[in-house]
Amino acid sequence: MTSAAAITITDLGRSFTTGRGRKRRVTVAVKQISLEVAHGERLAFIGPNGAGKSTTIKILTGLLRPTSGTAGVLGLVPWTERKQLAMRIGTLFGQRSQLWQELPAADSYKMLGSIYGLGETRLGQRVGELGELLDASHLFDQPLRTLSLGQRMRCELTAAMLHEPSLLFLDEPSIGLDLVGKKLFRELLVHLNEQLGTTVFLTSHDVSDIEMVADRAVIINDGAVIYDDAVSRMKGSLLSTKTIEAHYEDGITIKQVELLGKDGITITWSTTGKSQGSVRLEVDTDQTSVDAVMSDLMAIGQLADLSVLDPPLEHVISEIYEGRV
Repeated sequence: MTSAAAITITDLGRSFTTGRGRKRRVTVAVKQISLEVAHGERLAFIGPNGAGKSTTIKILTGLLRPTSGTAGVLGLVPWTERKQLAMRIGTLFGQRSQLWQELPAADSYKMLGSIYGLGETRLGQRVGELGELLDASHLFDQPLRTLSLGQRMRCELTAAMLHEPSLLFLDEPSIGLDLVGKKLFRELLVHLNEQLGTTVFLTSHDVSDIEMVADRAVIINDGAVIYDDAVSRMKGSLLSTKTIEAHYEDGITIKQVELLGKDGITITWSTTGKSQGSVRLEVDTDQTSVDAVMSDLMAIGQLADLSVLDPPLEHVISEIYEGRV
């Protein structure tokens, strides 16, 4: 492990003891995780529920002490130098807000600015810079409860970045957002990283978050790292299959469906007829691009609905366990 890294973890472990006497039970949440995250890196730290992701983040942000091992975040020990660390990291949790719902975000920013020791002038500059960067300035004076979830998340991201943190921890940040909102939010995270050099440490159950935001993926399960590689290689070996579902307004014929068959495409389900028509395809993107398939789908009839689905994260993890990587 090098001190130049943004995060260093060596043999990190955390267990919890519950009950008393004969009912006493020790649960191991994290066991001997070793990991290094470089400055400016975008890391997806992923796994199923109960894998140890949240426990690890709580240790790295100073909320928990480990049972064993060591960790350093920006050169600080999180659980002994928590106050110093809080001034240098930003956190955003999809199901928790740091802004008051009844107040405009601008009022919450004033309080947060005071906590972080930002003077009035500097706070105004930061709010202006982030408002422009995230296209959110017009939202800051509206009561938070009147905003859509996607708009609120932009305000939350502004709050997390007010004090110019060099490292951003994100726990399920896109949860609850619609497709358009998720796409915009992912683009904003990449933009922050590229423009400001902010290190991103992301957890998510959404495979698209990983594909679009992260450049490296670490998968943990049962408290241990089971996979660590570039997302580009992960996509090639584990995320190369997409499911595409198309529904047609005026129906499609069997002959039209048969035209879709080509290398890398498997038709897994279809209905045809004058009043309805739907088709589901499994596409190997190593052989055929999604764009090419969508063009073919649009060419055979008037689409009423079209969706592209990723394999669930649980499927990706099972592929790793079965040794297909």
